[in-house]
Amino acid sequence: MPRINSASELEELRKGVLSKRDPDKPCIAICAGMGCLGLSNGRVISAFEKEINKKDLKTKVDIRATGCHGYCEKGPMVLIYPEEICYVEVTPKDVPEIVSQTVLRKKVIDRLIYADPDTGEKAAHQAEIPFYKNQMRHLIGNNAKIDPRSIDDYLAVGGYSALSKSLLKMSPEQILEEIKKAELRGRGGGGFPAGRKWETARNAPGKEKYVIVNGHEGELGAFMDRAILSGNPHSVLEGLIIGAYAIGSHQGFIYTRHDTPQLKNNIDMALTQAEEYGLLGENILGSGFDFHVEVHLDIGIFVSGESSALMRSIEGNPPEPRPKYIRTSVSGIWGKPSALNNVETWANVPLIIDKGSEWYTSTGTERSKGTKLVSLSGNIVNTGVAEVPFGTTVREIVFGIGGGIPNGKKIKAVHFGGPMGGSIPESLLDTPLDFDELAKLGAPIGAGSMLVLDEDTSMVDITRYFLDFLSNESCGKCVPCREGIRQMLRILTNIRDGKGREGDIELLEEISEVTGAASLCALGKTAADPLLSTLRYFRDEYEANIAKMKRSAEKREL
Repeated sequence: MPRINSASELEELRKGVLSKRDPDKPCIAICAGMGCLGLSNGRVISAFEKEINKKDLKTKVDIRATGCHGYCEKGPMVLIYPEEICYVEVTPKDVPEIVSQTVLRKKVIDRLIYADPDTGEKAAHQAEIPFYKNQMRHLIGNNAKIDPRSIDDYLAVGGYSALSKSLLKMSPEQILEEIKKAELRGRGGGGFPAGRKWETARNAPGKEKYVIVNGHEGELGAFMDRAILSGNPHSVLEGLIIGAYAIGSHQGFIYTRHDTPQLKNNIDMALTQAEEYGLLGENILGSGFDFHVEVHLDIGIFVSGESSALMRSIEGNPPEPRPKYIRTSVSGIWGKPSALNNVETWANVPLIIDKGSEWYTSTGTERSKGTKLVSLSGNIVNTGVAEVPFGTTVREIVFGIGGGIPNGKKIKAVHFGGPMGGSIPESLLDTPLDFDELAKLGAPIGAGSMLVLDEDTSMVDITRYFLDFLSNESCGKCVPCREGIRQMLRILTNIRDGKGREGDIELLEEISEVTGAASLCALGKTAADPLLSTLRYFRDEYEANIAKMKRSAEKREL
């Protein structure tokens, strides 16, 4: 690989990559995301490779194993370029027909295209499928176009142009100002303004500073970050380098999951390729700016995704949270200023620098700008990862993209934010996707997981499930979290099992208040949020369970 030493050399390389690509040459893009991985997409990829070799088409047809296409419900998915014909639920047996009929003869195979489950209406192209046509895919749209293991594929779609612009045409102050103007808010759950966090780290005393990608994504039902980081790792790396330059950091960390080999392999390859091209390491693009990145793996516990616990883990210590009055932007890893954002936040940075803050703020609501990735799961027709502009209503996401509730059931609630999130009832589905609007309702967006619950769901059961998870995942360092969650779980279990007593609801609320106020980290402080939201909107279910116990006791006395 040639080392790039200037902006002009980067553009020459990009032109060279594009010059070798015939836009009319057939390309088979197979989803190699983790959702399709569980549906034997590896066998589909192998089948295509064997068929292309068998027909001696290796020089005439490209095969590309891409990142997640988003529509997990219909995987494995295959896109045939340049026509962009989309096939769903492809099996190895379908491969010979796809090659002979679609790749060579340009014919659409009717049985493999999407069909609406209600109307039977069919769509041969991805953009026509309801799941996709109601989205705005700024972050995840390139996943179906690039092999995440190929830096050239990323360059072909404009990759690293924002880095070149940042290092060679902008000052760190100008970059910081652009991020602030874009009003980019952290996508990891808190929605804290990224520009303010960066500014705090930049202005903090000391020359040694760190930038960190939080790719832990331990929130139940969340798989947006993995879709980006495994499918387009260079977009995250590019954002990280730009952020490091703005803050004055020369060392970055990517903290991710130990249980996903594909994820780490794609990250490692992206780092190696970027360094070989001179886009990472010493004197990047001849700018004089040096930056290095290390990858660290979690140890398999939920709390290690908490910011201060994550930083302790990078230091080689047990991932236990620190008190929140210590700001990691001022005193993070080894006591040095450390700016941490999640995968989705960093991936937004190149878009803002490339297209400008005005372009970015033209999408979204007054206080929530840009797009948001959400993962749809639960009692919903279409599971997967979707990207929508802030301001899209929850109802539009559930029914327009998610396809509604299967088996003719009615929707009961949508739960945001996993085990530390909250639920809203059907009557509030017209609420826009917005950090502040949903937080007011007791259901903050979190990282973006949306668990859809149908009419048969017991809200007492689902709340108990979350508390059981958190009880097992608490690091146990502080008593309010460790014991508070345990006691709430005990009371909830009794209510669920028909052993609840009068006063239990009030006791749950009291414990929730103490746990939220006295716990060290977000796990303990927000552990009761699912409980509080379900008490807010579904209190009658708790009361009904307790009433059953009371009636049973009265009968026994008689």
